[in-house]
Parts: sequence; structure tokens; C-alpha cells
Amino acid sequence: MRLHADHIAVDIDGATILTDGVVHAESGSVVGLLGPNGSGKSTLLRTLYRALAPTRGTIVLGDDDLRGMSARESARRSAVVLQDDSPEFEFTAREIVELGRIPHTSGLRRFGAADAAAVDSAVIAAGIAHLVDRQVSTLSGGERQRVFVARALAQQSPILILDEPTNHLDISAQIDLLELLTAATATVVVALHDIDLAAAYCDHLYLMKRGALAAHGTPADVLTAELLREIYGVDSVIGTNPLTHRPCVHFGPAARLNTSTPDLDTSTSSERSRP
Repeated sequence: MRLHADHIAVDIDGATILTDGVVHAESGSVVGLLGPNGSGKSTLLRTLYRALAPTRGTIVLGDDDLRGMSARESARRSAVVLQDDSPEFEFTAREIVELGRIPHTSGLRRFGAADAAAVDSAVIAAGIAHLVDRQVSTLSGGERQRVFVARALAQQSPILILDEPTNHLDISAQIDLLELLTAATATVVVALHDIDLAAAYCDHLYLMKRGALAAHGTPADVLTAELLREIYGVDSVIGTNPLTHRPCVHFGPAARLNTSTPDLDTSTSSERSRP
């Protein structure tokens, strides 16, 4: 299912936080949002999953405007994973995954065999079968994120929205999580801080600056030294990761970078090719 958000603005307490948020994700694609802190990535994502109501702009899931959907219907179309999604109460990992079935149940339709099958499938896909009986509070950061991704998969929504899900994870857990997401059949919209991971795993990137879209395109299109200097205020050299054949970025003080910089060895890069 496709997701299109155009010209999204958000005002909070009289202040304009987002002025022109844009993201288009075609069915089955992996789309990344990049930008410095305060650029509007999280605010834009929050409008996509109805945590914030935009002041203006349109959001379309599939062929339908989000404004005309009930909360239950929008949850059936999009599932969310946040960067610090810790439950307030003690739950086992399986109980957390089962919460993903709430949009499909009601007073007239209780948790049934189809729900149990969806949970079992999500548990297997996320690789957390050995964790299902453990309290979520006892899990590592990477394990918890896998549980919350499993909850989103159990929701069986065709769109996955993730807000910096790799924060606080070590590199192995980051890669495992992104491998899991890109192996899914859903449309994925994800905000990331790590530019190299975004380049390795995303089909299309949207770069944001000061609450507005600054650039978008394939990783090769938008990860240029000029754009990164404009958005992040730093100098960089763009190379090619020999494992992913995608761009990789090397940052450094401006005084140490010049046009005679030799080709950089990227053989130590830890990213893996997408499946």
C-alpha cells in the first residue's frame, strides 16, 4: 500500500513546528527520513500515525484520505514502532506482540485462532521465539525492539512507520533490525540518524531541514557533499560501500578535506547488502 503526505504543516501552542513535510512511499518500498535534530522528522511521522493533527496538508493511505478514517481503520493500514517504546506495566514479550491484534478485535470479535496465527507468524519472522515468556523489562535494547517490530508485524498492516528505531542499539542489532524490516513485504517509512545505514537500506530518501523538505531522491541522488553541507553544516567525502554498492559518507573537519583527498578504503564498513 502506498503512503503519500504532501505539504504537511503542524502548529503547536502557536508555533509552527513543521512547515512543509513531504514523503511519498510506493507500495513495498523502504523510504528514509534524514535530517538533524529539530528538522521535523518525528513531527512529520507523528502526523502519519495520527498522534498529531496537521494544520494543513494531505495524507493518503492507499487511495483514502487519513482524515476520513477511524482510529481502528488507520491502525489496520499502518503500524508504528517508536525509538523508546517501553510499556508502563509488566508484560511478557508474547503479550506485547498480541497487542498488535487490537485493531482487528472488538467487543463482538474476541481474540481467536486467526489472531494467534498472526502472532505466531510475527514471532517467527522477528526471531523472538526464545523470548516470548520473558518480561519485556528484562530484555536488551535490541531484543525489545525486535519485540515491538513483531507487534507491528502481528498487526498485519501494509504500512510500517518507524521513528529512529535503531537509537541506542549496537551496530549488530541495528543491522539485524533493518534486515528484518527490509525483508518484510510492507511499505516502510523510517526516520534514521545514521546516514550510511539509510543509504544501505532505503530505496528513497527525504532530507529535511528546519521543518521542511530540503531534497529527495535515491541515496546516490541526494547524498552529495554539497547537500550534506547545506543540511548538516559539515564537510564530507562520499565513497561507495563495496559490500552494498551504495554511497557511504566520511565526515571530517573542513581543514582536513580537500580536492586531492585520495580514494578512501571502505573495506571495514560493517553494513551488509540488502537481501
